[in-house]
Order: sequence, then C-alpha cells, then structure tokens
Amino acid sequence: MKRFASYFIPVILLAFTSTMASAQNNRPLEFGVGLFQPDKEKNDATYKPLAAYLSKKLGREVKLRTVDTWEGLAKSLAASETDMALMGPWGYVLANHQAGAEAVATILYQGKPEYFAIMVTNPKSGISAIEDLKGKTFAFGDKGSTSGYLIPFHEFYKRGLDVDKYFSKVIYTKHQAIETLVTRGELDAGADYNRNRDAMIEQGLIKAADSKIFWTSQPLPNDAFAVSSELAKDKAFTARLVKALEEIGAELTAQPNLLPNNYTGFVAKDNKYYAPIRDAGLATGKLAPAKR
Repeated sequence: MKRFASYFIPVILLAFTSTMASAQNNRPLEFGVGLFQPDKEKNDATYKPLAAYLSKKLGREVKLRTVDTWEGLAKSLAASETDMALMGPWGYVLANHQAGAEAVATILYQGKPEYFAIMVTNPKSGISAIEDLKGKTFAFGDKGSTSGYLIPFHEFYKRGLDVDKYFSKVIYTKHQAIETLVTRGELDAGADYNRNRDAMIEQGLIKAADSKIFWTSQPLPNDAFAVSSELAKDKAFTARLVKALEEIGAELTAQPNLLPNNYTGFVAKDNKYYAPIRDAGLATGKLAPAKR
C-alpha cells in the first residue's frame, strides 16, 4: 500500500501541475495600450480591431486595456497586470529596466520605425527657439512620455537649463491638451511628437496655422510592442506574436481599421533598438544605472 501511495501521489501532482499550466496558457491575454487618442472611448474603439486580430492569430482571447498615462502603462507591464503592450519608447525602457519586459516589434508610421519629438508654440508668441523660452510657460507630457518629457528634458539638461527656474510656470498634462492650449494661446509652448500633431490637424482638432514647430529632435525609435518578462520566456509564443505583427502590413489592404491612419504595420525589433532612449534616461538621472 505504501508503495502504491508513493507512486500515486506524484502522478496526482503531475496531473495537477499539467492542468494548472494548461489553464495558464489558455487564460485571456491582457493587452495594454497607451492613450494615443483624445479619450479612452475613442482609444478603445481604435485598438479593438488589433486586439481581435491578435486573438485570432494567437488562438487565445486578447483583452484590451487602455491605460491613461505612459508611466501607468509601464508600471502595469512591469507588475504583470498586462501581458503585452503597445507603448511609448520611454515607457518601454522603464518597464524593461524595472521588470525585464522585452520589446519584440516596433510600429511603423508611414513605413518608418521612427518619429520625432517636437516643441510647439503659437505663431503669435514670438518664440522661434529654445533661447526664447526663458520666463515663459511650458508644458511637458506625463513623466512616462518619451517625446513629451524625457527627450525635451534631456535637451534642456544638455544646455544646462533648470526647467524649474528657466520657465515662469511648468505643467504636466496630456499631449492633446498641450497642443490645444498652445494653439489657443493659453500656454506659451510645450512638448509633443510629430505624429500626434499631424493626427490632431488631420482630425480637425487644431489648425496647422495655429501650431508652430520651433524645435525637432533627432529620429527616435517608434512605439514598442513589448511583452512581460514572464511571457518573454515562451519563445514559441513570442515567435507567433512577431509573425502576426509582421503580417499586419499586408492585412491592412483588406482590413484598414487594424491600425490608425498613417500606421502601416510592424517590424521585428528588440531591446537594443531602444538604446538611445535608455542613454537619455541614464544621462539625465531619470534611469538608475544597472547594478553590477
């Protein structure tokens, strides 16, 4: 009887472990996206087709979650509250640094895997360069934003400018709000990115004549499609995911709502592609050096 029991218990444990693993592999995948659109409702509507496409390709339910700040999305992925995410470069670097999240692809905008941080003002402000900003009001995006915070902050840092002293007032808000306040003349200047400005003009949310770009960054790596550190261990799954993402470009002809206007697919990229963002974070002290 003892020999039977000693054999039977491991078999039960093996079966239980197998069942648990199967349940884990079949549970819905939480897919987080940043607030790329003016509001959550529109953001959800924009990215639901992508979630449905991935669900079909991966053979698992994919649940969409809009997270309203880039910093919040980075924390969500780092805490495994989301399994995969379409997120800004700086948010990705934070999630990678804090919890080993891994980039598997980069989104393409008009066929390119890069974009630009910009600084904007109203043409009537008299501002033509960063030197004209002293004593003015300025808006950053939230502190998890690449173009709205890290890259412009890095630019001021390189010039030896203390943002708390250089400007008369600094606020932190959403990209759409920055463009709106600037075009209305309620704010002297602010940080944004070219894709957002283009989209807001295209949608009639702001007028191009009321928004003047006076500084543009070097090319920056586009938004990352990243997976949690746990999901990154499943190499077979991530290979299927990358394949599904790379096939979106061809799918857009038949299903153009898979991505917002001007987004043309994904290209496979890994953590190394985001080195310029990581370097800016380290240079400004916003990212702690890795412990040796």
